[in-house]
Amino acid sequence: MAIHWVDHLVIGAYFVFVLTIGYALRKHAKTSTDFFLSGRSLPAWVTGLAFISANLGSLEVMGHAANAAKYGMMAATCFYWLGAIPAMLFLGVFMMPFYYGNRVRSSPEYLRLRFDERARGFNAIGFTVLTILMSGINMYAVALIFKVFLDWPMNVSIWISAVTVMAYIFLGGLSSAIYNEVLQFFLILFGLAPLALLGLREVGGWQGLSSRLPFEYGHAYAIFADPQNNPMGVPWYAVVMGFTIFAGTSYWCTDFLIVQRALAARDMAAARQTPLIGAFFKMLLPALIVVPGLVAIIVIPEQIGNQYNMVVPLLMQRYYPAGLLGIGLTALLASFMSGMAGNVTAFNTVWTFDIYQAYIRPHQPEHHYVWMGRLATVVGTLLSVGTSYLVMRFSNMGDYLVLVFSLFLFPLSTAFLLGMFWKRTTPSGAFYGMIAGVGTNVVHYALYHFGVLHYRTEMAANIYIIIVGWLLAFFVTVTLSLVTQPRPEAELEGLVYSLARTLRRNSMPWYVDPKSWAVALLVMVTLLGVAFW
Repeated sequence: MAIHWVDHLVIGAYFVFVLTIGYALRKHAKTSTDFFLSGRSLPAWVTGLAFISANLGSLEVMGHAANAAKYGMMAATCFYWLGAIPAMLFLGVFMMPFYYGNRVRSSPEYLRLRFDERARGFNAIGFTVLTILMSGINMYAVALIFKVFLDWPMNVSIWISAVTVMAYIFLGGLSSAIYNEVLQFFLILFGLAPLALLGLREVGGWQGLSSRLPFEYGHAYAIFADPQNNPMGVPWYAVVMGFTIFAGTSYWCTDFLIVQRALAARDMAAARQTPLIGAFFKMLLPALIVVPGLVAIIVIPEQIGNQYNMVVPLLMQRYYPAGLLGIGLTALLASFMSGMAGNVTAFNTVWTFDIYQAYIRPHQPEHHYVWMGRLATVVGTLLSVGTSYLVMRFSNMGDYLVLVFSLFLFPLSTAFLLGMFWKRTTPSGAFYGMIAGVGTNVVHYALYHFGVLHYRTEMAANIYIIIVGWLLAFFVTVTLSLVTQPRPEAELEGLVYSLARTLRRNSMPWYVDPKSWAVALLVMVTLLGVAFW
């Protein structure tokens, strides 16, 4: 499809706008708190939109549309209504008081306060590697889209996106990333909404779509009763354990890329409301992302073949005229750059505070760490460029994602959850539990990848890798905690739920109380589940 000059103009205007935001905010990033945490000064609606926008990277937009085309409405269940919303509510109600109340600057810093430097260092190193690898995925996705639509060389697209993100974060720090994420949220909304609407119009609305989909693709929950015939090939309890309990809490409650947005809020109430605001929009995102995947099953099955990652680009080629195509491409670009920026800001913070300041150059002046953060932004971006070429060596992006998350995120969450809610958890238990979880997932993934273990679908393999690794990490942590010395209770005040009397006090009116919001959101997501059962 030919690209009109109007489309190029829209894309160019987007690049200019995001750089302008970074330039305008450069004067507000003088101290380390300003640069890394936006001075802890942002209102809840800003941090809430940034919270969800930072998640809207290539995995979310292209990946979950692809999952919808491959697995049907189960994608909405696994990645949104069961796999995300409960964990986001749990973060807002129970876990944010520990992060924000202890004034931590990063998730690994909480592990230092709760356990020791071993836990912090292991988590920090793993997380910095994770952010670089994930940022590379978004760069690769940008290059792939621009290769398809604009015929730009992959190298050019990767470097343009990398330099743009690096520039506005270098200038304005986290504030620049967050305000750009708010802009990007609305661009994604307006850029993808026509795709869902035009697709539904072609197939006769939701009723026409659901009537033409096979039973196993048109239901969000009912199909779990038959694991032999549902598209993912897993029973309901594996979905609940794998997505809701293990992957969901690991990602939404302990991934610093996500938590950092809430830490930028201006007070405790805003910090706790941040993931709840994000949860409201998250439960509605299937209308923008899952619906196009379902439409693709009906209207372009031959074009898709086994290339599910191309669902969104192919539908844009089908429906978007000149001008609107530019907005759609800008929405995809905003999505990918939002994911890149989230990973880069998380990287520069964890590197600066949890590795550089902790182990290399402690006790330096404030401005020294700000400049180290800016240097880390440059270095992190360049490393991400390198990992974007690494992604090209994987024939299936899903394999890459499972490997990355299994190694550097999911097994590490047991230390956070047990540390916050079981005062008997010991530093040695947390440290060796994380190591055991990572090692188990490495072995499990290798056995599956080389054909020793077999699962019905790739997604089934993903789920069981998550479950086994998390359970072993949990078992090792609990076992070692029972036979090693815990820290004195006096040192754990404010760090463990049973000893956090001050943090758990709540004098807010019911209509702004996070618990009331969480109950309302649970009712809403339950009604969605019933409606699309």
